[in-house]
Amino acid sequence: MRTLVVAGHGMVAHRLVEAVRADDLAGAWRVVVLGEERRPAYDRVALTSYVDGWDAAKLAMPGAGYEGDERVELRLGDPVARVDRERKTVVTAAGFEQRYDALVLATGSRPFVPPVKGHDLPGVFVYRTIEDLDAIRERAARPGRGRRAAMVVGGGLLGLEAAKALRDMGLSPHVVEMGPRLMPLQVDEGGGALLRRLITGLDVTVHTGTSTDAIEADGDRLFARLGNGTELDLDLVVFSAGIRPRDDLARESGLDVGQRGGILVDRSCRTSDENIYAIGECAAVEGKVYGIVAPGYAMAEVVAAQLTGREATFPDPDTSTKLKLMGVDVASFGDAHAVTEGALEVVVNDAVGGTYKKLVVSDDTKTLLGGVLVGDASEYNTLRALVGERLPADPASIISNAPSSGSAIGVDALPDAAQICSCNAVTKGAITHAIGEGCDSVAKVKACTRAGTACGSCVPLLGKLLTACGVEQSKALCEHFTQSRAELFEIVRATRIDRFSELIRKHGKGDGCAICKPAVASILASLGNGHILGGEQAGLQDTNDRYLANMQRNGTYSVVPRIPGGEITPEKLIVIGEVARDFGLYTKITGGQRIDLFGATVDQLPRIWRRLVDAGFESGHAYGKALRTVKSCVGSTWCRYGVQDSVGLAIELELRYRGLRSPHKLKSAVSGCARECAEARSKDFGVIATEKGWNLYVGGNGGTTPRHADLIVSDVDSETLIRTIDRFLMFYIRTADRLQRTAPWIEELEGGLDHLRAVIVDDSLGICAELDAAMAEHVGTYADEWRGVLEDPEKLARFSSFVNAPGVPDPSISFRTEREQKVPVMLGIPEVVGR
Repeated sequence: MRTLVVAGHGMVAHRLVEAVRADDLAGAWRVVVLGEERRPAYDRVALTSYVDGWDAAKLAMPGAGYEGDERVELRLGDPVARVDRERKTVVTAAGFEQRYDALVLATGSRPFVPPVKGHDLPGVFVYRTIEDLDAIRERAARPGRGRRAAMVVGGGLLGLEAAKALRDMGLSPHVVEMGPRLMPLQVDEGGGALLRRLITGLDVTVHTGTSTDAIEADGDRLFARLGNGTELDLDLVVFSAGIRPRDDLARESGLDVGQRGGILVDRSCRTSDENIYAIGECAAVEGKVYGIVAPGYAMAEVVAAQLTGREATFPDPDTSTKLKLMGVDVASFGDAHAVTEGALEVVVNDAVGGTYKKLVVSDDTKTLLGGVLVGDASEYNTLRALVGERLPADPASIISNAPSSGSAIGVDALPDAAQICSCNAVTKGAITHAIGEGCDSVAKVKACTRAGTACGSCVPLLGKLLTACGVEQSKALCEHFTQSRAELFEIVRATRIDRFSELIRKHGKGDGCAICKPAVASILASLGNGHILGGEQAGLQDTNDRYLANMQRNGTYSVVPRIPGGEITPEKLIVIGEVARDFGLYTKITGGQRIDLFGATVDQLPRIWRRLVDAGFESGHAYGKALRTVKSCVGSTWCRYGVQDSVGLAIELELRYRGLRSPHKLKSAVSGCARECAEARSKDFGVIATEKGWNLYVGGNGGTTPRHADLIVSDVDSETLIRTIDRFLMFYIRTADRLQRTAPWIEELEGGLDHLRAVIVDDSLGICAELDAAMAEHVGTYADEWRGVLEDPEKLARFSSFVNAPGVPDPSISFRTEREQKVPVMLGIPEVVGR
């Protein structure tokens, strides 16, 4: 039996071992793996997800311990330190010596740290391993300040991942990128401009076209000086400015290396020594280093094939990338920068909708060469799989999102040779074959074909392929509940379970997660389960719901009292003005006809609420997945064009549905005539007055893909109108998916709007009496959440900036004056004078 030594145990090394074990049917190889880290291979692509729960076990690669396999010996925490090519042995850092017949170097890469003064100070980190994140977490958790600032050096793929992790730790990140835009290797100028705007709106401050000149320590603080003169006051710094191949072993043992680093290998991944291979980020295939996992996996398969007697060469790799940073989609694929001779670019830049889409096509516009997607990457998997293939429609219509274009690309348009999973080079044909052989779920397809087991971006396409092949899909809410949200709603409604712990014990498994806990909290609230901060429910809520206020970018909160229909008395206006003055709050009239009060700290919230509640105000639920507002024009009361009392109806609707918890936020409006001054058709449900009564529109919204609402009933009286809205809302709450707006919910209903009309108007399912009763119960049991906190000392105790020092103000929050109002000073951002 021959001995294969693998130096390194990352994702690519583990793939090699798996491939050798699978292909070496004769048992010709014994494998010795020598890893530097003290834990087996884990999913470094998903490293950022470690911040969600800090559970390293969730990143573990399946089977990476090789338990029970006598052919594999795994030694961790003891890397290869020396290679003796003449004797064909390796020696580890601890002195362990191992002979080899074949050696595979899979030593990966190290983070690139520019020679910046202060790069080695305490509080300066790199972003590469679980241990790195643990160290960053420890620094970020130091007591003594509120929301704090951090800097990420590097605005590429890894830099933005690091920024997301820092934000999830409660820090306000600055991203510093020397290039002219974020992700300069993946997106073009247009996509980079939109990406910057979207990222900046998510509490990430972006500095492009500048360097980091120096980092200095002042006590427990760090100060960074940028090349453009900006100075940042920071708690910590993270370098994530790219990687460099770890080719030290190769250099010291006399192997050839590339001009720009990396162990030089040919297309068979063999080094200048015929007995030594190199794979992954340490390897330079014909001089080129690849810093993503898909090419590394391909290298591992190539080497495994040669070791087990098959011919294989490294193919041209797929370097497509997809990132979702705090809800912002970014993707690039194929020839994203149109370097192919004769290539044409087709661009749809929707600044209002927050999307940028570019397709790069051949000079005859028939073949897809590549593309860039920012803001909405829902078409990424299908488009990436079509690279090099003939387009089924005009490229402009494909990315225009025009509902009537009929040009949407489905999985049926993909040829069998199209690569669905680029990480593991799995084609559509291989997946459909597996489905035909009995793989009837995404999990089984992943296990059988390896598709979706690396970065996971192709998983949605696997589901679509299953559907296309006639396989019914699971609608499990998450890994803890096999039921859909709608099914859980019915379980809770029927059993009257009122605690998450009881629900998961009887109908789920595990402890729950950030997906199911808020979803169940919403279900419990929708069914009238008391105050959302009462008892066990308090721990299930999202950040905003925990404090019944919206967190702003500097760590303060906004307070939004309800002003039904936008109608307010002078006395109440005076109270709002006095509260804003006395607490030093920024005030703004919103597009929803309310007054927002910004800049309140956690400990101030109850005192502000007390003043407002005593004056007759209540929570406007701006923080919750609930009804936000019912906007109105002045209608027939004042306007010479108005035909109905839009203000009166708006007030009635807002007071009726206030506090109604739902899968997503709800917005409404009432227009007093067809001139539509209240913009009712852009709302989840909107009402427009007619000479005969009211028209009701449903399913509109102003999200990332704005959509006009559809007419469901017309010329109805007020009683019929309200009854129809009651049923619409309760049916939506009962059957919609988690975080699903009304527009996609209607689109995904079998039968769409016609089915919805049949259910809530014609009572085709015989459930209208139940829907009516459910709404009546909500209306009859409504209670103001702000008042509920003020009347309960236990709930009040939650509202302090520092648990151990109630009443102490947060020293990290400061303000400056702008347009005669106080606005926040973001940590580390210099004040702009004369703007």
